[in-house]
Amino acid sequence: MNYRPALNIPPVVKNLILANVLFYLATIVLKQTGTDLTSILGLYFPLSEKFRLHQFFTYMFMHSTRGLGHIFFNMFALYMFGRVLESVWGPKRFLLFYLVTGVGAALLHVVVTYFEYHAVISKMTPENIAYVKEMGGQIWAEGKNYSEPLAGKLNAILNTPTVGASGAVFGILLGFGMLFPNTELMLLFPPIPIKAKYFVIGYGVLELFFGVSGIQGGVAHFAHLGGMLFGYLLIRYWNKNSKRFY
Repeated sequence: MNYRPALNIPPVVKNLILANVLFYLATIVLKQTGTDLTSILGLYFPLSEKFRLHQFFTYMFMHSTRGLGHIFFNMFALYMFGRVLESVWGPKRFLLFYLVTGVGAALLHVVVTYFEYHAVISKMTPENIAYVKEMGGQIWAEGKNYSEPLAGKLNAILNTPTVGASGAVFGILLGFGMLFPNTELMLLFPPIPIKAKYFVIGYGVLELFFGVSGIQGGVAHFAHLGGMLFGYLLIRYWNKNSKRFY
């Protein structure tokens, strides 16, 4: 296939990058005025009082403002791999893929969090649960949390928003690996070439390991896996129901 020149960014990828950057800047600017955009558009656990249905969509345009790393690496991967997929599929199908994997990532993350939530409340009294739900949000807003492990875990589940395009980006990585499995990618650390299919498989295994073990906390590993899972299912569906793959 013919790759687009590096500076020739297709429209959907270009507009997605622009939207993410604008939301990132808006988050910083509005925070100075006392408006926390992350609490409005970030994805909260559905049993949290802060949850709104639109967050399943809007969360993927939000990023952590504690440095540039989160948004930079997501947008870099979107640019590197997304422009290739859009040139193959066209803008409509690529946008659908991006949104499905992003929402799918949120769904799997919520399902896993649901089991974590019930594992925690099963060990707490109804009174303690009610107290955390009533007072925990205020404590969290002050940058504090309960010292008691179960109460602290429950409060974090209810008041931590999930943000980032990582779920959709992992879906794009999966899509690239399926379309171009033998394309060689150059790793940064260590600087060695690796075929796309092995890169995707290795990344998926690492995400599963980190998600199950809990070693790398603060990262929605199952959201990443959800993006890959829904990307795989969508591509298989297209394969099965189309004479051509794209």
